[in-house]
Amino acid sequence: MDRPPLIVLLTDFGIHDTFVGVMKGVIASICPEARVIDLTHEVAAQEVAEAAFHLDSALPYFPEGSIFVCVVDPGVGTARRPVAVEAGSFRFVGPDNGLFTPVFERWPDFRCRALDEARHHLPSASSTFHGRDLFSPVAAHLASGIAFDSLGSLVDPASCARIERFANRPLANGEGWVGTVLSADRFGNVVTSFREALLEGSPEWMLSAGAAVGLPISRTYGDVAEGMPLAYIGSSGMIEIAVRNGNASVELGIGRKTPVCLSRPR
Repeated sequence: MDRPPLIVLLTDFGIHDTFVGVMKGVIASICPEARVIDLTHEVAAQEVAEAAFHLDSALPYFPEGSIFVCVVDPGVGTARRPVAVEAGSFRFVGPDNGLFTPVFERWPDFRCRALDEARHHLPSASSTFHGRDLFSPVAAHLASGIAFDSLGSLVDPASCARIERFANRPLANGEGWVGTVLSADRFGNVVTSFREALLEGSPEWMLSAGAAVGLPISRTYGDVAEGMPLAYIGSSGMIEIAVRNGNASVELGIGRKTPVCLSRPR
């Protein structure tokens, strides 16, 4: 038995307003059989790099054929292109503003279409709510079975916007890296821009950020006493900072874009 189509929503809209509910209403009107999953609507406002991180972290856990609607769009209504991307068995719909950088990295042979075929949009599209008027209806039409190539004109993949996702730079002495905090979750755990691979298989590294100085790399929260900070490899494969049974973001003064240093002990 065929599974119903799956549409995944990723936005910075939050759930206080009606934006997400209206997007779901549009999808249900066009493709009522589609299942809709909320990946998150709590990306920090207009933070494209954070949205790209969450998308990349989630991709391995979704079934083939999933359609992602990603709307973190500070340039809505401007000259930035609304696009659909076909990569592997997945389709992605959203703004061409760098959010899909991890998709391009995973599937260099991706295809891209500009959403310039108005018959797949809502009538009289606004200049400020493309999530409702362009991206949701396009995703719903894809879920209903229309051809990807019918969405609009072909886009040269080389022209698609990309961002530098992990802008780490080496320390002057060559013994480590300076990076930044990418995201903080509701527990106050913060995700840094350092991948596990930077550790080179050696535990002899220390992490410093905010009020946390010289944290060794631990395995899990229970490796330190309650209320103490620790650095560890998170479930996304990135190095994170937490306070056991506490809130690292608040207690250590660490938030998005806080500088982070990964270094070898002297």
